[in-house]
Amino acid sequence: MKIATTLKEQFKKGSNLLKLIYINSALFLLFALLKIVTVLFNTPDLETVMLGYLATPASPSTLLVRPWTLITYMFLHTDFFHLLFNMLWLWWFGKIFTDYFNQKRIIPVYLAGGLAGSLLYVISFNLFPGFSGFVDISVALGASAAVMAIVVATAVYVPDYTIYLLFLGPVKIKWVALAIFLLTSLVDFSVNSGGKIAHIGGAAFGYLYAVSYRNGKDLTKGLNRILDSVATWFKPRPNMTVTYKKPMSDYEYNKTRAGHQEKINKILEKISRGGYDSLTREEKEILFSESQKKN
Repeated sequence: MKIATTLKEQFKKGSNLLKLIYINSALFLLFALLKIVTVLFNTPDLETVMLGYLATPASPSTLLVRPWTLITYMFLHTDFFHLLFNMLWLWWFGKIFTDYFNQKRIIPVYLAGGLAGSLLYVISFNLFPGFSGFVDISVALGASAAVMAIVVATAVYVPDYTIYLLFLGPVKIKWVALAIFLLTSLVDFSVNSGGKIAHIGGAAFGYLYAVSYRNGKDLTKGLNRILDSVATWFKPRPNMTVTYKKPMSDYEYNKTRAGHQEKINKILEKISRGGYDSLTREEKEILFSESQKKN
């Protein structure tokens, strides 16, 4: 019970990036428990049924009655290593993504990238004759398309950001992202073709998002509003209280000032790495306000 309480508190207080990893991991564990039940009670069809209600089907007629699978599939993994590598890429690139776009935008980009991947998968399986014999039996699952959107968006927005790889040393992030895309989406296309098509859809959205954001347009703005509205449903309404603000002590003032200076230092560090255009609107406004104070 203590472990469950700790995880619950970490989920509530954790970043949006951590929440995505928790949700993917929790669903994997639930599906693993379901597999145990199917073995113990000799009900193999149960796993197939549950998979059918969570994975995205290539069949339009099935998808029409299970539209939620366009979203649920991107949190579903049935293989441990599939989950592990997706979550590692999500964590590594997600940390950089949240530094430049902020954590509020990672969930909308994850969802939109996954949605782009599932839609391209369904369209391709019904458009190209090479998949005609598999439409009724094929399903897509996994976070790969959504993660690919995060990977590509980050690499396109700050292509010269340098990371350090074991045995290779400093490498620009654009080359790492390109290698990931080529190896997981184009190499040996005949194997897991549906998954690789979904990767391409996620990568395409990630590219469009980064380019549009650099030009001052957020493609997930509408989705962000929807998520904000949904989030308010689960927040308890605070009781109205009257508080009186005490004047800050010297210690509190210095602590606040130090925190503000640390924020400025991080912004300046981002400029040195990715240039002024790599800053978010909020960071540009903070920098502008700071310059006005000094004038």
